[in-house]
Amino acid sequence: MDLDFELQSDYIPLCDLLKYCGITETGGMAKHLIAEGMVLVDGEVELRKTAKIRAGQVVSGEGFSIHVT
Repeated sequence: MDLDFELQSDYIPLCDLLKYCGITETGGMAKHLIAEGMVLVDGEVELRKTAKIRAGQVVSGEGFSIHVT
C-alpha cells in the first residue's frame, strides 16, 4: 500500500501518522508496532514512538509506504 500524507503543520508524531493513515486502528497499536522495530523512517528502524516526521520523509514497514509531503 503506497500512501501520500500532506502535513498541515511542521511535523506529525510517528504514532499519530500510522493511526491517521489507517496502518493501525489505534494509537496503542501504532506504539506497539514501533516498539517492535517494524517501522522504518527513511530506510532506518525508528523506535521513538513520537519521532517528529516532517515533509520529505518516507515511513515504511511490511506492506506499506507513506510519503510525507
